[in-house]
Amino acid sequence: MNNVFFDRDEPNSPDRIAPHLNGESPVSLFMMITNFETGGSERQFTVLAQNVDPSKFRLHLGCVSRRGPLGVDFPDVPEFRLGGSLYGWTSVRTRLNLSRHLRQNRVQVAHAFDFYVNLTLIPAACLARVPVVIGSHRQLGDVMTPAQFKAQAVAFRWCDAVLCNSQAAANRLAAAGLPRDRLAVIGNALPAASFQAVAPALPRRPGVLRVGMVARMNAHYKNHAGFLRIATEIHRRMPETEFLLVGDGPLRPELERKAAALGLGERAIFLGDRRDIPAVLASMDVAVLTSDSESLSNVILEAMAASLPVVAYNVGGNAELINEQRGALVAAGDEHEFAIAILRLLSDASLRGRQGRTSRQFAEENFGVDRVRSQYEDLYTRLIRQKG
Repeated sequence: MNNVFFDRDEPNSPDRIAPHLNGESPVSLFMMITNFETGGSERQFTVLAQNVDPSKFRLHLGCVSRRGPLGVDFPDVPEFRLGGSLYGWTSVRTRLNLSRHLRQNRVQVAHAFDFYVNLTLIPAACLARVPVVIGSHRQLGDVMTPAQFKAQAVAFRWCDAVLCNSQAAANRLAAAGLPRDRLAVIGNALPAASFQAVAPALPRRPGVLRVGMVARMNAHYKNHAGFLRIATEIHRRMPETEFLLVGDGPLRPELERKAAALGLGERAIFLGDRRDIPAVLASMDVAVLTSDSESLSNVILEAMAASLPVVAYNVGGNAELINEQRGALVAAGDEHEFAIAILRLLSDASLRGRQGRTSRQFAEENFGVDRVRSQYEDLYTRLIRQKG
């Protein structure tokens, strides 16, 4: 099998699938995700899958599992299950089955969208002699174990390109030794619905301002506990403020107990997992993200599209989105300064409005779905032509 991987740079190998770029036959593109939960990678996968130009690309999709609420729009996507392990016999058989699937559909571009799929699709695509193989790195890598990061870095060396959604993520891979010329940086896409005016999910109440955070409650690095401590400091200064926590997961009961212990009472509102994020954002006055690790946050972008100023820690790619015209960046871990930045916005309606308008314009100009889709399509086409 190693010989297959060593042949990645032989574009004229007779076993390769010939690309068709004659203007008549769309490129056969295969995109794969682990599941359809509500994380950033999953949401980007669904946005792109629904917007790829069918006149240019014949789209095929795959997943490890159709589990998750976003799967409702993709009921027929083939599953390639791993059997609970990336290294067991089931996963080996799955890679072989996936390789056959790629050959049968004469796939010309195979794009893996997250960690588990990187380690599944990339070797399968190499075995199938797919002309262009692309991996994805949508986090900094600091929330992976060293073994996971190393395994993924090895897989990336078999790729024609690795797509990163932030310069911070690309820098992390370059520091690990991946060649810069294989790294492509394309930001997250915002669907048109993100920019549409909608009625607030929670009716506005006179004299009540709201600070909200959207994040799944499945990992401690999201730092909901830090948000609750910050909320407590704000509550002491502005007791009428409400704090919205949007998302769900196994940590929710623990966080609800913490909110009660901090004395936030009814001011901490747990909204659970929501499908109406634009309407929820329309209920807020300030959006925050207290995560300790981010590459390029969908949450920040969606808040900007909703004309909200954003306060976040200066970690990862957050500095690529937020500046003093669009919100506030706070030194990582400085909860007091984070609270001060929020209080400054809550106390100044004109500042909130000005920063919200600037945020929306920035998001429209740089992360609208048409712009990002075009960047993806240009990458696919360029790589195919290089192999032609």
